[in-house]
Amino acid sequence: MIKVVAVNGSPMMERGNTAVILGAFLEGVKEAGATVELFYVKRLKVKDCVADFDCWWKKPGECIIKDDMQLVYPKLREADVLVLATPVYIPLPGEMQNFINRLCPLMEPILEFREGRTRAKFHDDVKIRKMVLVSTGGWWEKENMGTVVRIAEELAKDVGQELAAAVLRPHAFVMRENREKAEVVLKAAKQAGYQLVKDGRITKEVLDAISQPLVSEEELRQRYNDEYYKAKNKTSP
Repeated sequence: MIKVVAVNGSPMMERGNTAVILGAFLEGVKEAGATVELFYVKRLKVKDCVADFDCWWKKPGECIIKDDMQLVYPKLREADVLVLATPVYIPLPGEMQNFINRLCPLMEPILEFREGRTRAKFHDDVKIRKMVLVSTGGWWEKENMGTVVRIAEELAKDVGQELAAAVLRPHAFVMRENREKAEVVLKAAKQAGYQLVKDGRITKEVLDAISQPLVSEEELRQRYNDEYYKAKNKTSP
């Protein structure tokens, strides 16, 4: 049975837009027969990486920091798929970046040169073979999530694995305002999770359905600007 570990880096946890998309995606994963373990980074006590490379040079694979990551590492080693879910900040929430930094002990300290870049790979006892990004943003275009996508792509390449898909939902908050449109998006997100487990990939048609515009760019931009001027007028003397 395929084991999926999902990590939600949103500070809003269950209440956030990221949880809405991720929840539908994981429903599809479970419906396809995989097991799921979900972690909220905000709920974990994870200290900053101190970058002394003990896990690289002195005790490969072992982090010297004793915190909640010691509970997560065994789950990650046994997972077949790692799902990283995050909203777009500038570019990531601090806790999510910290979590990603702390994945270093899973990497084998042997460097290779692949496709013009210095890379490593996971230790042999790490079973992850696919990674998926689930990301939400507040701005209109999905290209606003480009930096977060590149971070996920680089991470996957650094550990010698595949970023199977980037599941992206721009102006995610609009889903809360239109139930009919939200249902279409969430149905596609569920289908994406199902496809990942059953087929090992997610079709472009499904990914496009998740990212489809829910309002026009002009309308969304005007709403943001109206809120700014409204707030400005309230604070003006």
